[in-house]
Amino acid sequence: MNSTSNQIYPVVWQDGKVLLIDQTRLPGEYSHVAINRSSDMAQAIKTMIVRGAPAIGVAAAYGMYLGATEIEECDRTKFIQHLEQVANLLRQTRPTAVNLFWAIARMLKTAHEEIGTIAEIKSTLLKTAQEIQAEDLATCQAIGDSGLSILPTTPKKLRILTHCNAGSLATAGYGTALGVVRSAWREQRLERVYADETRPRLQGAKLTAWECVQENIPVTVITDSMAAHCMQRKMIDLVVVGADRIAANGDAANKIGTYALAIAAKAHQIPFYVAAPFSTIDFDLANGSQILIEERDATEIAQIGDTAICAEGVEFYNPAFDVTPANLISAIITEKGVIEPASLIDYRSAVA
Repeated sequence: MNSTSNQIYPVVWQDGKVLLIDQTRLPGEYSHVAINRSSDMAQAIKTMIVRGAPAIGVAAAYGMYLGATEIEECDRTKFIQHLEQVANLLRQTRPTAVNLFWAIARMLKTAHEEIGTIAEIKSTLLKTAQEIQAEDLATCQAIGDSGLSILPTTPKKLRILTHCNAGSLATAGYGTALGVVRSAWREQRLERVYADETRPRLQGAKLTAWECVQENIPVTVITDSMAAHCMQRKMIDLVVVGADRIAANGDAANKIGTYALAIAAKAHQIPFYVAAPFSTIDFDLANGSQILIEERDATEIAQIGDTAICAEGVEFYNPAFDVTPANLISAIITEKGVIEPASLIDYRSAVA
């Protein structure tokens, strides 16, 4: 589990605790944070030590198990009540990422359905968290391979633009959007990745570029404002991004700046794809207007590091995500295959 390995695991269960790659310190420092309490896991999610919807879901699942181990209660009903409190704590960390809520719900369902002793409930919760992690890794590899089917078949290798980080660091490993990139690189169909820096947290510059360097994938970082220019200069063949929540009609929430990319791609007739696990689809939401958008602290845009870059008295608006309308999305790449946004609702029975 080190930075020189081709496989990056942001969440690791080891010796009774969770080891998280501290993404706030990359790329300058590769280090882990040890988590052995549910409250510490909630803080790690909130402060973006761990980030990316699938990775947040995996971390939350382990957070639920850690919370269960902290409950010293012999009565089953009271135990479940305390576990619900742990769930509420974790739910409050990142409101947009649906995988967080999906993983918590699955862990609660496991606790309710386990008919054994409280000790057996705890053991089953750990097993379930590990299953969620293993399933996500397999899912991402399947997403990457699904993505190969939609790549343009041209003699020349492809130049793919991506935004934020949807790689191994954002998942259990391999990645969603970057999973497509990895599969393309493996099949020798990729020339270069263009990574938007992704203001204000710079996940593209700090994380996506770092991941590419680990695997010797050619990568060029551009500022967010350069993307349309690069498209105009015919430097980009397609765009692949991740998603934190997808509504039933195909509208997709992803890191702020994604919507503008989709508009630019449409104007330049460049395919725009969203790569995400099927669990990211929230069929309870009819469209993207119902997706809750997280707003983060103003300091993220008011300063760089500890240095203020704006005059005192300036006001700030800092939404962490935006919603790309389905009509701007060429297709959604999932582990179940490539789905056109308009056809997404036909898959609702798969989660019933």
